[in-house]
Amino acid sequence: MLGPGPVASDSVGPGPVGAGSGSGSPAFRWPLDGVPRLTRRFEPPPQPWLPGHRGVDLSADPGAVVRAAGPGVVLFAGQVAGRPVITVGHSAGLRTTYEPVAPGVRSGDPVAVGAPLGRLHPGHVGCPDRACLHWGLRRGEEYLDPTALLGLGPVRLLPL
Repeated sequence: MLGPGPVASDSVGPGPVGAGSGSGSPAFRWPLDGVPRLTRRFEPPPQPWLPGHRGVDLSADPGAVVRAAGPGVVLFAGQVAGRPVITVGHSAGLRTTYEPVAPGVRSGDPVAVGAPLGRLHPGHVGCPDRACLHWGLRRGEEYLDPTALLGLGPVRLLPL
């Protein structure tokens, strides 16, 4: 099982996202300390406009410190549809999102892997526990499974 530390990722370019053997690329880690319990998996919709679950939900205690999954720059820290959200931009056009998180950072702040971003609010819709972090990942307009940053996403076979 993975520990709380960083996991090297060298597949963040134009191809699939995933962990590799490390080639100087950014390292990624869980956005919560330890190995959190997954309460809802990534369920992309068959078409971009249809309903789906565009990230994963991770169980945690209310007030838990939410950390940057990888190095980057805070692109947004504020309210979206009444919920506190943080977005971090990473290399290769990747963006991670964290909600509901009371921000302790501001847009433009650089963050290192594991840097505190804010504190988890209770009450995420659909969360079976007192609090869940919704962790998302995008490359451009495409939603991706954020667990792929840790080498845990689904395996995708590519044509030769």
